[in-house]
Amino acid sequence: MTQDPGFGIYIHWPFCAAKCPYCDFNSHVRHQAIDQERFARAFATELAHFASQTRGREVTSIFFGGGTPSLMKPQTVEAILGSVAKNWTLSDTVEISMEANPSSVEAERFRGYRAAGVNRVSLGVQALNDEELRFLGRLHDVDTALRAIEMARETFPRLSFDLIYARPGQSPEAWRAELERAIALAADHLSLYQLTIEHDTPFFKLHEAGKLVVPDPDAAADLYEVTLSTCEAHGMPAYEISNHAAPGAECQHNLVYWRYGDYVGVGPGAHGRLTGGNGKRATATELYPETWLQKVEAQGHGMIEDQVLTMEEQGDEYLIMGLRLAEGVDLARYERLSGRRLDPRRLADLVSHGMVERMDGTRVRATRDGFFVLDAVVADLAA
Repeated sequence: MTQDPGFGIYIHWPFCAAKCPYCDFNSHVRHQAIDQERFARAFATELAHFASQTRGREVTSIFFGGGTPSLMKPQTVEAILGSVAKNWTLSDTVEISMEANPSSVEAERFRGYRAAGVNRVSLGVQALNDEELRFLGRLHDVDTALRAIEMARETFPRLSFDLIYARPGQSPEAWRAELERAIALAADHLSLYQLTIEHDTPFFKLHEAGKLVVPDPDAAADLYEVTLSTCEAHGMPAYEISNHAAPGAECQHNLVYWRYGDYVGVGPGAHGRLTGGNGKRATATELYPETWLQKVEAQGHGMIEDQVLTMEEQGDEYLIMGLRLAEGVDLARYERLSGRRLDPRRLADLVSHGMVERMDGTRVRATRDGFFVLDAVVADLAA
């Protein structure tokens, strides 16, 4: 059975208190106060622009990402959510998520976000060790993170938090202990990401100079195996390659992405995918916040890309996203999107090597072994 991907709204707040040395996201530090009222008006304008192209859609999820959305005033969040509700019908079970950093959390602010409508928070904890937090450039310590988790559990119906593993010198035993502590603190969802060295970051420069050594592929694979087995043992299996949840607690907004649904992306550097009469379109907005603001005020949106995707591109994107999921991809939908079938010989070869498996004849998913080399599996199937 093909899952309904839903329809999401992604709102990108591009500002951070500090730039983490591993981060290559579109985030910016400003040492002067942000005119949040002006930005809220610009979000409203850009939302209205996209609403005119998506009439009749029901919003199933809204996600405030960044940057650090928890640097927003509750009034800013409320204004943006009001703009969404003005332009679309919201599902009765709409998920409204916000990313938050423990260092920017205050109980009163959390209550303000909840009153505005936020019903799920994702905390950027990243580590449960003060030395590791300093290494990662985080502004909070473990005690601050624990207080933020406690406040979030008291305030919001749903809570998730992030951890980064495969840090320099991290052993499987140390990671298992840290992860078990995290599971004891978590409500029903964890996002667990392997540390990757991204271009144009301080960590990249240190890595190139030999001053930062991350675990080799075999050691990283051992840590990933610990991640999978530990979470499974505690009733939070991986429903996506890096995300773990109790059944029914999956992040609905991210499922829109991975199930290759449609979503509006607003704010500086936001991406979107929208289906219309001329096919599926990829949208992207201006990266630099102040330039985006000027564009929106001048022309009603900040888009710098609005491209109709070919059938081949749609099929490739569906594979890239869908094979990250434990539920895999629907073969019939792949054929509709791409205009072709998966090569039966390549598929059979991957099945014989234990990298993918067929599910009731209608779906294909990566196996546990396939998750370890997912990029290669996707490349082989898409060829």
